[in-house]
Amino acid sequence: MPQPETVLLDKLAGPADLRQMAEKDLPLLAEELRREMIAIVAETGGHLGAGLGVVELTVALHYVFNTPYDRLIWDVGHQSYPHKILTGRRGQMRSLRQAGGLSGFTKRSESVYDPFGAGHSSTSISAGLGMAMAEKLQAGQDREEGRAHERRNIVAVIGDGAMSSGMAFEAMNNAGAVDANLIVILNDNDMSIAPPTGAMSAYLARLASAPAYLALRRHARALSRRLPKFVSDTARKTEEYARGLLTGGTLFEELGFYYIGPIDGHNLSHLLPVLKNVRDHSAGKAGQMPVLVHVVTKKGKGYAPAEEARDKYHGVGRFNVTTGEQVKLPANAPSFTRIFADSLVEEARQDEKIVAITAAMPGGTGLDRMAELFPRRVFDVGIAEGHAVTFAAGLAAEGFKPFVAIYSTFLQRGYDQIVHDVALQGLPVRFAIDRAGFVGADGATHAGSFDTGFLTALPGFVVAAPADNVELKHMVRTAAAYDDGPIAFRYPRGEGEAGGELPLRGEILPIGKGRIMREGSQVALLSFGPLLYEALGAAERLAAEGISATVADARFAKPLDEELIALLAREHEALITLEEGAVNGFGAQVLQFLSAQGLLDAAPGRKGLKIRTLTLPDSYLQQGEQKQVMAQIGLSAAGIAAAAAALVRGAA
Repeated sequence: MPQPETVLLDKLAGPADLRQMAEKDLPLLAEELRREMIAIVAETGGHLGAGLGVVELTVALHYVFNTPYDRLIWDVGHQSYPHKILTGRRGQMRSLRQAGGLSGFTKRSESVYDPFGAGHSSTSISAGLGMAMAEKLQAGQDREEGRAHERRNIVAVIGDGAMSSGMAFEAMNNAGAVDANLIVILNDNDMSIAPPTGAMSAYLARLASAPAYLALRRHARALSRRLPKFVSDTARKTEEYARGLLTGGTLFEELGFYYIGPIDGHNLSHLLPVLKNVRDHSAGKAGQMPVLVHVVTKKGKGYAPAEEARDKYHGVGRFNVTTGEQVKLPANAPSFTRIFADSLVEEARQDEKIVAITAAMPGGTGLDRMAELFPRRVFDVGIAEGHAVTFAAGLAAEGFKPFVAIYSTFLQRGYDQIVHDVALQGLPVRFAIDRAGFVGADGATHAGSFDTGFLTALPGFVVAAPADNVELKHMVRTAAAYDDGPIAFRYPRGEGEAGGELPLRGEILPIGKGRIMREGSQVALLSFGPLLYEALGAAERLAAEGISATVADARFAKPLDEELIALLAREHEALITLEEGAVNGFGAQVLQFLSAQGLLDAAPGRKGLKIRTLTLPDSYLQQGEQKQVMAQIGLSAAGIAAAAAALVRGAA
């Protein structure tokens, strides 16, 4: 593929070189940066639309602020590719999201220009406020001890979607109550708050950020504090209301921020003077307000296919730059997500009480399919996982049957609500946990490692995992029929084994009952989830070595099939549990049961049971190819067979 011409970009080793450029050259640099990013993602895949939308903003921020001394925090990190290119990582960009390569998100260990790691939404303002207060404390200590101190700016860039999370508003509420040198850039790429209004909007933003206006406003505020309270309150509200009519910023003012905008985020002649004014605004004085700059951008800007289909070009595989056509790998079977989506639609046809909730991921979770058919029964609550859980609890309390479809990694953000609002009250909320286990290219921030452990810790919670497509259909039907409390079923990204002919509708499974898939005599392989098929492959390998293996599908981590587990423990000399999850999950539940029942102990005529739990390692797995990583950590047929053989032969 021919590479784009990047004359100006080729001259930059980092932001220090960028800051030496003439302002008139920055628009051309931005175009080169945009072309470079398109060429890179066309080869690697990754997040495209968000990064294209912040090219000019990224150039402006690194031009105006003294990074990395000034802290620049990107919320989520989807939009950080232009930032990575400008901060000395251009030569590594084609290793993006690959084993040993660059992360798809900001990462502290990757660069000094990444002061805070990201991957989950709505954290930037909280982190930025912490850094701003650290700066304030350090400045005070330096003054007390007579040391020179260079003021550090803290800039947090957050998208309008991420602003729907309560955490962002919690941070803003806190920031507005303290004197903090914090600058928040609201990247509004959906015009969900207010569109820019051309030259007048740019003029007002520049005026509102100018030192003279800010100084006048400070004097007015100081004067108003000497006046009677009702006069002071009236003056404040009048000023905010008048400016709010022009700019839409009253909400942010009420939270204690000084609001500037909206401004065109693709026009450097608008961005640069505003950012310079904000940077040069004196900080650290009593009454200092944090500042919010509202920047309007277009997701996918500068690449027609991404502009026209912004949702489809948020995250992409490899694609043809000329046509925009994405390279599609041949599908051997429908994905687990598709099986879930189709199964839920079928259950919804049968039961009008079934509703579904997603936290800003209708396409990723498959709920868009149900939304097409039953739009009034599907709720997208935005990036608000905690709210999604309690919202579902309220629906369940009124007799509806809510399915919360959510990625495992994001379910972590609603754990308090799961405990307090669902489990403690025994409400029948159904959790469809997508992307459970290792997730490949998205790496540690998105790994679905912990859900089994944190859900099985809760009394009365049913936790299941399908081994294949047919089992997933059964579990959707089972969850729909289960009204005795909360139930969750977890499934990984991508395609699963067929498991037989796919029925139109699943069967209702008995809760807490597993199944034996292959009978043997020496070692039992007890699997939770899709590793069942690796276990069956391992049994074949063991048979070739003269070792007889039983293979069982647990189906449930809670409640356990105690009868099945006791049988396996009594009739085999060794037992291995298998799961694509962190330690303290399914294997820990099995160990707890065996210990409590004395089934680990030696008895007359019987040696003690030899047992091992094979899990994801007790470390954060970085990005990599799925099968390769699973083989490296011993969760392949070969790895399981090797562990079983060593255990039987006494070498493990």
